[in-house]
Amino acid sequence: MTLTLYIARRFVTMFALVFGIFLGILLLIDVIDQLRKAPVTAGEAVYLSLLNVPESLYQILPLIIILTAIALFLGLARSSELVVVRAAGLSGLRFLLAPVVVALLIGALGVTVFNPLVAATSKTYDRLQALHGSDGGAVLSISAEGLWLRQGTAKGQSVIKAARISADGTVLHDVSILTFGPDGAPVDRIEAADARLTAGEWLLSGTKRWALGDANPEQTASRASADLRIPTDLTIDRLREGFGEVSSVAFWSLPSHIAELERAGFSARAYQVWFQMELALPVLLAAMVLIAAGFTMRHARAGKTGQMVLLALAGGFLIFFLRSFAQILGENGQIPVVLAAWSPPIAAAFLALGLLLHLEDG
Repeated sequence: MTLTLYIARRFVTMFALVFGIFLGILLLIDVIDQLRKAPVTAGEAVYLSLLNVPESLYQILPLIIILTAIALFLGLARSSELVVVRAAGLSGLRFLLAPVVVALLIGALGVTVFNPLVAATSKTYDRLQALHGSDGGAVLSISAEGLWLRQGTAKGQSVIKAARISADGTVLHDVSILTFGPDGAPVDRIEAADARLTAGEWLLSGTKRWALGDANPEQTASRASADLRIPTDLTIDRLREGFGEVSSVAFWSLPSHIAELERAGFSARAYQVWFQMELALPVLLAAMVLIAAGFTMRHARAGKTGQMVLLALAGGFLIFFLRSFAQILGENGQIPVVLAAWSPPIAAAFLALGLLLHLEDG
């Protein structure tokens, strides 16, 4: 038990060191980038970087884990602690129990704690970037009441609410539109059965309009006998971009967000794949530890240390690439969602275990 706690403590210490090194490097790079692309002060650049860097760290967490494991095993090999462990009768697989369990715990904490933190900081960062004159934020929002859109033209702003949307994203159903003038005052309200997005305009059918500037808008409300056209700056691509990145939704909010998307008529497959990938993250981190152990958990005098480190890194990058490739296939519907999320980490874990069983003599 004492040895297990010692190895676990060494792994946690090494993880904190590697994580801190990557945090410092990414923070420095991002601060320079913030100062270059936006007119901000040094303090504002540091604050924006602190909001932006957590997302990058979370994305490369598997690579941080494999570097941590490689550094740990190399350190234990150089100090001959691995030889002492084997001489004490502890097999290599039992020795790996501590770092694997710690990797699983780091993955669980990453998904349940770090993931919501990253989602919150990313949203704050996007909002502040919009205030500094960068690309605007999302024009689309999903809630339990339906779909909300925001658009702006030279004549003012409009807020659009729809109960649902077609599969291709071009037709809204049960639409309510509230338009505002350049001074921000409400101008009119339009109810429509359907709204079809065409080039530069919404084509509304079954409409009724209320002029909110009248003394009694209900008395002057009128129904249009023909389709009504409203100018818009929205496009299908902008609507899709309005959702933002799937990683911007916190892990605990993903199930409800998926349900809201499906209720509004959008495909939630990308979010379903991301949710399953988050659930599989602890297994992926444990697989990274096993891959590192398969190549570097050997005595330093055996030689070829550099080659073994390169092979371990290559294996980690390969699994990281396959995971991203499987995510794309899952989002496109080429393979099932569960297979896309779970097959890379499980396959990596079993392959690494096979290598360890082949090399392990005790």
